[in-house]
Amino acid sequence: MKVAIVSGSVYGSAEEVARHAQQIIKDAGHEVLFNPRVSLADLQAFAPEAFLAVTSTTGLGELPDNLQPLYSQIRDVLPAAWRGLPGGVIALGDASYGDTFCGGGEQMRELFMELGVREVQDMLRLDASETVNPEGDAEPWLADFVSKLGA
Repeated sequence: MKVAIVSGSVYGSAEEVARHAQQIIKDAGHEVLFNPRVSLADLQAFAPEAFLAVTSTTGLGELPDNLQPLYSQIRDVLPAAWRGLPGGVIALGDASYGDTFCGGGEQMRELFMELGVREVQDMLRLDASETVNPEGDAEPWLADFVSKLGA
C-alpha cells in the first residue's frame, strides 16, 4: 500500500515522529512518501492509498506555518480520488493550553473528514508536558495503524 505522510512541525518534534512513522510503515512492507515540504502536486503524483498526518500545534490551536500552505491547497481542491482512503492523525501539543490542546491535529482530522478519508483509529494526542520521547510513545498507535491499513 502507498502511504503518504504529511507533517507540520514548529521545533522539529512532529517531524521526528513522522520520520519514525515512515520507518515503521516501510518496515511493514508499505511504500511511503514523506517529505516535510511535500506539495499537493507531489501527493497527487504519488497516488496515495492511505494517509497519515503528524502535526504539532502552534498559536491558538493552529497548524504550524510549514503545513498551512499544503492544508489550504488540499482544502481548495479536495481531490476526489482520496475519498474513502484510510487515514489517521498523530497530534502533538501541550495540555496546559487547555481548549487549544492538539488543535493542529483537530484541523487535520476535519480536513480528512471533508476529503472523505476514513479514520481507521482515533487520533493520537501526545502531550509535551507528559512525554520526553514522542517517537517511542507513538509506536503502539503506529503498530495498530499499520495493522488496520488493510482493513
